[in-house]
Amino acid sequence: MKYTSITLVTGGASGIGAACVKHLIHIGHHVVVLDLPASAHNCHSQAIGFVACDVTDESALKTSLTHIEQTFGPVNCLVNSAGILQHRLAPDQLTMGEWEQVLNVDFRGTYLCCAIFGHAMVQRRTGAILNLASIAGMRSNPLHAYAPAKAAVISMTAGLAAEWGRTGVRVNAVSPGYTRTEALQAAIDRGDRDPKDLMSQSAMGRLVEPHEIAVAVAFLLSPEATAITGINLPVDAGWLAGSTWQTYGGVPPAQ
Repeated sequence: MKYTSITLVTGGASGIGAACVKHLIHIGHHVVVLDLPASAHNCHSQAIGFVACDVTDESALKTSLTHIEQTFGPVNCLVNSAGILQHRLAPDQLTMGEWEQVLNVDFRGTYLCCAIFGHAMVQRRTGAILNLASIAGMRSNPLHAYAPAKAAVISMTAGLAAEWGRTGVRVNAVSPGYTRTEALQAAIDRGDRDPKDLMSQSAMGRLVEPHEIAVAVAFLLSPEATAITGINLPVDAGWLAGSTWQTYGGVPPAQ
């Protein structure tokens, strides 16, 4: 069955991407998930399709575009959620192989998806793209591959918004803060991360839930946001607002 409009979510089989898929389906989007082949079994049961593809493979992405639009319909909304994390490593411990892998997936992969699917939107003169960045790309931190990759995504988002603004294609980013994904919760359960450390600098004193990211993503894709392009929206429970308060003893407790 073909539809008049498709929403494509890369990396949509897990984490924040999966939360976006769930919420977008709930509010009426016809969602296709693009993720690695091994992720197919995790795809939301109500997604209209799953496409196995590596976002770093330019040729495979072009083939996927043709397949999706011939099988399901035009991709008018794109959520770029595919990405990988890195462990905290000093520069002398972070190999160039790992550094390049993170940049290849998190920045190059996002750019390729924007360029390939965005070109089709430009041809139709309509579309909305949402890139998942991170607050890591907005502050100094010890993730020497991941943070620069996300900073590049934020910069790229603004550039593409200006490039395509008069063609009817909008491009925005959402920067999640510390979000209670399955991966983060597993790290907390193993004792690898202390939730108190993650929450202590947040103005709201808590983690972000994946659904809260999905709601922000859905808004920026929606007709309610037709005058918004080129922005980076932090959804971080106030981490950016509260982090510098540590110099003054921290964020005040609830009254």
